[in-house]
Amino acid sequence: MTSVIRRRRWFSAAAVVGATVILSGVVGMLAASAAQPPVGLGTAASFAVLAGTTVTNTGPSTISGDLGVSPGTAITGFPPGKVINGTQHAADAVALQAESDLTTAYTDAAGRIPATTVSKDLGGQTLAPGVYKATSGLGLTGTVTLNAQSNPNAVFVFQAGSTLITASSSTVKLTGGAEACNVFWQVGSSATLGTNSTFVGSVLALTSATVQTGTTVEGRVLARNGQVSLDDNTITLPTCAAATTTTTSPTTTTT
Repeated sequence: MTSVIRRRRWFSAAAVVGATVILSGVVGMLAASAAQPPVGLGTAASFAVLAGTTVTNTGPSTISGDLGVSPGTAITGFPPGKVINGTQHAADAVALQAESDLTTAYTDAAGRIPATTVSKDLGGQTLAPGVYKATSGLGLTGTVTLNAQSNPNAVFVFQAGSTLITASSSTVKLTGGAEACNVFWQVGSSATLGTNSTFVGSVLALTSATVQTGTTVEGRVLARNGQVSLDDNTITLPTCAAATTTTTSPTTTTT
């Protein structure tokens, strides 16, 4: 009789432990898949291009959005480059505040967790919403596909420990309702977007950013401490589609 009681107690304890492990696993999965909010850019959100020291341009680049530099003062190459749907700000109060907000945004993006470690080259991969981290440099050869899985509010955050370098003719492709306004690239040193590449998202570089000949960006090129170099590029501020709300009419009961 005593051995039967002991067995029952053992099975009960095992069941409790098993249930605890399963519950912990479920909680862990929920935490790992928790939706990320967008990185808050503050006043830097209106800037398509922002640098700390200088902005230089070669060729007929078109910048749709604000263009600025602070604390540096030099913006060269406009014209032949042109700014549409925005204003140039050279070391004024607007650019100074935008750089301050960029620093806050950079720190926010760099601290996002949980982060999935990815290979140095993103080419050929299809990624779901979330945070992705490379401990050193991050590169792109070919195409990386960002799939929002039918959620237009899905956020993608990439954390590059040092550089971000995309190869010539590389592409960031959005599917599943993904929006460029919800893609962020935090770069631990400098970013280089290769010739004739198609890039999506906001680059938040600690040092500098170089956009090579013919590259298009649906997003932002923002550098905290260094320069931004442009060469016959088209850079367009991303816009998120307005969220749609469904209203339900109350049911009327007639007696």
